[in-house]
Amino acid sequence: MPDIRLDGITKRFGDFTAVKDLNVTFEENTVTCLLGPSGCGKTTLMRMIAGLETPTEGRVRFGERDVTALAPRQRNIGMVFQYPVMYPTLTVEENILLPLRHDRTVDQSERRRRLAEVLEVLQMEDMAGATIGQLDAGSRQRVAVGRAVARYCDIILFDEPTTNVEVNAKLQLIRAFKEVARRLRQTIIYVTHDQTEAMTLADHIALMRDGEIVQHAPPPELYRQCRTEFGGWFIGNPGMNFYRTELHADRTNVRLPFLAREIPVPEGARGDLTVGIRPEHVRLHDSDHGGLAAAEVISRSITIGGQYLVKLAVDDQIIRAKVPSSVGRRLGGRVYLECPDWAVTVFSGGVRLETGTAAAEQSVSSR
Repeated sequence: MPDIRLDGITKRFGDFTAVKDLNVTFEENTVTCLLGPSGCGKTTLMRMIAGLETPTEGRVRFGERDVTALAPRQRNIGMVFQYPVMYPTLTVEENILLPLRHDRTVDQSERRRRLAEVLEVLQMEDMAGATIGQLDAGSRQRVAVGRAVARYCDIILFDEPTTNVEVNAKLQLIRAFKEVARRLRQTIIYVTHDQTEAMTLADHIALMRDGEIVQHAPPPELYRQCRTEFGGWFIGNPGMNFYRTELHADRTNVRLPFLAREIPVPEGARGDLTVGIRPEHVRLHDSDHGGLAAAEVISRSITIGGQYLVKLAVDDQIIRAKVPSSVGRRLGGRVYLECPDWAVTVFSGGVRLETGTAAAEQSVSSR
């Protein structure tokens, strides 16, 4: 299967630029999730890969083949949309086989083999004879996936296929996607605004904002080594805490009340800085163990897994901490907090700075 190469891709609609000068390669035989908030350009980018939109500038290549001017049917791609187009009076089997009936390169025995493989991968063998009208929304989407996969396309594109699926069916559908990706190793582009889906499914995530890819990396790297404040805010549940501070002209370190030591800042960084701390790295104590920052508990709530999300006032800023239930239950009005310096990220102008803690962070993130 080919990789997907975007060379200087830009898409404008009148005066509005939806996608801005992208240069990126999505690796072959991998799942890449285009992740970002509504309106960031991810669907427009996918439509240009599919041939449903023509780039204003730049080229789209599948491997060495330039497909920029080719129609969708000439690109050998499969697509699965939010609302699957199905023939309700046909069975699951008939819907999956429909595209293959017009492919003269595939004989009857090969069609049956592909059908059996797809039904097994999607765990739909017992539904083969059911009509589409008998299926729930999640099962219909699985049929749509099966129809795209059975064609053995070079590339499969998914446009937020779980948006209109209820929670339990959504989990089944995600498991089906993972099995398809694991077994068939096709090049897959998956558009979503749901970070949980992206972190679960993707080999790589292309995080988008305002028509640009701000970071393209494997999920663990995107989480642990975000390059921008936006990435720290968007990735995580909840996202990073941001503590605003000022670096004076005569200082080369940042001192925060909940760090054991100062953080060295690269030469040339001046003015307002932002320190990012993930809530799960904030540690809370009932009493001061020596030089810890005092904080007032504003609110507590129970999250997934029984953990507590605690909202705290530190000086004139708000910090959130995610702590075990044993800690969260006993917290009073005043607590003391600290954070290991390796868990701190420093930003200037919204962009990550490499500090003296980078090596330690790399060591921790690789464990």
